[in-house]
Amino acid sequence: MHITNIPLEVFLDNLLPFTPVRDVLSLGSTNKFFAAVSADETFWKRKCEADFNFTSQETARKSGWKNLYRGLSHPRIFVWGERRNGRLGLKNFPKDVQNGASYPIEVKIPGSRIVSLVAGGMSFHALDSKGSMYVWGTLNGESLALNSEGFSVKYKAAPTPHKLIMPNPVRTISCGRMHTMVLDSMSHVWTFVNWGRPFRLDTPMLDCHSPETTPLQAESGWAFCAILTQSNDVLVFWPFSGEVGRQYEEENAAMDERGDCHAYPTSEHSIPCVAWELRADPLRVPPIPRGKSKETVLIKIAAFDNHLIGLTNKGHVLKFGDLSNENSFNMSTRWEYLENFSELTKVSAHPITHITAHFETFVAYSSSVILMGDVRTNSDSQPKIIPKLQNRSVISIVLGDYHYGALTVDGQLLTWGQYSHGALGLGIPTELPLGAPGGYSAEAQLIQARSSQWGPLEPPSVVSPSPVHFNHGQNPGGKRFCFAATAAGWHTGALIICLEVSCPSKSVVQYF
Repeated sequence: MHITNIPLEVFLDNLLPFTPVRDVLSLGSTNKFFAAVSADETFWKRKCEADFNFTSQETARKSGWKNLYRGLSHPRIFVWGERRNGRLGLKNFPKDVQNGASYPIEVKIPGSRIVSLVAGGMSFHALDSKGSMYVWGTLNGESLALNSEGFSVKYKAAPTPHKLIMPNPVRTISCGRMHTMVLDSMSHVWTFVNWGRPFRLDTPMLDCHSPETTPLQAESGWAFCAILTQSNDVLVFWPFSGEVGRQYEEENAAMDERGDCHAYPTSEHSIPCVAWELRADPLRVPPIPRGKSKETVLIKIAAFDNHLIGLTNKGHVLKFGDLSNENSFNMSTRWEYLENFSELTKVSAHPITHITAHFETFVAYSSSVILMGDVRTNSDSQPKIIPKLQNRSVISIVLGDYHYGALTVDGQLLTWGQYSHGALGLGIPTELPLGAPGGYSAEAQLIQARSSQWGPLEPPSVVSPSPVHFNHGQNPGGKRFCFAATAAGWHTGALIICLEVSCPSKSVVQYF
């Protein structure tokens, strides 16, 4: 029996995963058969997750995993937009940054390889290849904390990246406006109302003893929490109100009294989290209507302002609400089927594969079709369609409050919407040509903006998705490839790979 007669699955599932990458590449240079085997997209997709903790959950990427694996050794973080609350992670800014940065600026976290970046309402959360989590900005910017206070105070700002010391490695992060949920390597869901005292629900409904009680996805709504289990059920709770909110406030006050749970930051910019368990049961959302087919199940959820969006394994898109609080939750409420976001004859030849949501907007998409809706969308509503994004090989959509982004398979990030103190990242408005995306439409506006001492005046909104460039400054470097992006509030972030030798990280000014 010749070695090439061995089934392909044996190589991909039983041999190559245990073979050093260098040997896999050498094997691929021997003949056409092994060249094809060593270039298999599924293999490199698995390697990205196994070696770098990079999950494909938030991307519709189908190809390019081998090149991505190579680039994940040296990813770089860029952020832009509103600068308040320390959300850009820099102590010092370039002189042309006033209310916000209107172009990407690099944030560095020495000794880490960041593979996921998630924006909160006034913050950023980063996940590295080892499952460590870093935060900067302010989880709750509605008030201020004293310098002498620790991160047990929800208003405490982290002006530069701080590492959270957690019980287990983190796998995924999801942010609401002023809270964060993470799913760790033990399938435990942790909720942060402040960065110092994460809690998880101590309940038989989430004991991980069966598919029915094991979380598959943790999703933060605007002010509520949702969990999709391995049995395709949805659980919800409210960290700021109801029974969970009441118990949280009581235990938080008790920990304040004990005096040893303040989560003071260390000199190494880490936060020793005081993790604890809260005894309460979440509420179970009614199951989706399955009709005659019992094989139709929820595979993904997306949460936004008081509502959930669900995606089934058949590409169906559904909506559920009202989820304002425990009192508004009604077991008689049913999922609403969004026909115009689901039916292939009305969408495209390709079914919906991904959903995302933030604030008042949700998007259902595949690589060939992008459909936008909002909290008012119902079964009769027509989706909003942006022609420039259709059939554009979009692999990810990110949503801020009033600005939006689309990441394409070739590593280009396109943004549109309101300026929001630079959240589009298209450049300094006063330096852009008249009529350019992100710039001014009339010369009078440009002249007035250049004479303003309070920063640039609000430029017109950008209607057509326009490319963000990551080569701003005195040392622009070489060609760059964006492999992940995030947005929330009035800010945006991206993870970048340099594709040329002329793009060393040391060529970029470090501002903190």
